[in-house]
Amino acid sequence: MTEETLTPSAHRVIDTPEGLAEAAELLSQGHGPVAVDVERASGFRYSQRAYLIQVFRRDGGLHLIDPPAVGDLSALQRAIGDEEWVLHAASQDLPSLREAELVPVRIFDTELASRLLGRERVGLGAVVEDVLGITLAKAHSAADWSTRPLPESWLEYAALDVLHLIDVRDALVEELAAQDKTEIAAQEFQAVLERPARPPREDPWRRLSGLHTVRGRRSLAVARELWQAREDYAREVDTSPGRLLPDRAIVAAVIADPESKQALAALKEFNGRASRSQLDRWWAAFERGRAETTLPIERVPGEGPPPPRAWADRNPDADARLKAARPAVEEIAGWLGMPVENLLTPDLLRRVAWSPPIPADADAIGEALRALGARPWQVEETAHAIAQAFVDAAQPAPEASEDAS
Repeated sequence: MTEETLTPSAHRVIDTPEGLAEAAELLSQGHGPVAVDVERASGFRYSQRAYLIQVFRRDGGLHLIDPPAVGDLSALQRAIGDEEWVLHAASQDLPSLREAELVPVRIFDTELASRLLGRERVGLGAVVEDVLGITLAKAHSAADWSTRPLPESWLEYAALDVLHLIDVRDALVEELAAQDKTEIAAQEFQAVLERPARPPREDPWRRLSGLHTVRGRRSLAVARELWQAREDYAREVDTSPGRLLPDRAIVAAVIADPESKQALAALKEFNGRASRSQLDRWWAAFERGRAETTLPIERVPGEGPPPPRAWADRNPDADARLKAARPAVEEIAGWLGMPVENLLTPDLLRRVAWSPPIPADADAIGEALRALGARPWQVEETAHAIAQAFVDAAQPAPEASEDAS
């Protein structure tokens, strides 16, 4: 196995509208699918914007584009918008691309295709190595891509992320056809492309790591105000919230319940880049939380069915249905040679087991699964097996035979 390298000339970053126009013209003259990848600054910046976009097309060249510097990327959209875009883990990159007004009409997801094919390793480096025998260096995957200028080694890493994607795509297309999964993959790719953005969480502050250790509604109100103050400041300075004030620092301060701003500053667990420079901000949040008259409830009912561990007591019939259907779906996934969560997500199975249609025949279960977002191929593969499992679960347990005297 070899590690691919590029010449320095391939690493020129496009940072002007004129440079983008030239690249767009070259890409429009290429042929076949277009490989696309995005580098963000997750963990460093507040936003999930694209700080580098890599594009490669056969006979159209490889181009590294600096979106903040270029600004308007409509020339790129016009050049490749009607082509198939090849991405790895497309669901991660599509939001950033859409923010930059780059929207594909068709995609091929090499990670998702690898899952459907039953590959155990589906990271980009592993897939490239397994399919092409080429080893990629992955040293800069967690780098701060908002850095300017970008180091040469980072640019080489970024270029390699798309240089081989078309070859990987072509090989996976053949594998999908050999396993009779071409239509399955097409439905999955379209589902990723059409998946709506998640609506904002009603209480996003409840995702604070360690919040379960905070007791009392008043303390939760303080935690909520601290979280919101951090969020507002992080957005203002475009910095990842956790770098300014880690979750553990917020939770530790709430539990310590300091009596004054000075006591808060003296708390060693209250750390982070802005823990002292923005002390007035954090103390004001404390005071708002302590004065709050509308206190948050301690436990928020979850959406959907309760955790399966509670089913035996709360809904024994549903528990029996789930326990009968789960191995049936797992068996089908084994036949198809793919992870069970790609055949049917555990959440969909739990929901239909908890509240099955009446009557719970295959057609009705299929309709219920479709209403929950299952793709046609998933319904076709699982609905009959789930219906039969529900029937089996409803049968009375056989009575134990008496020992012969």
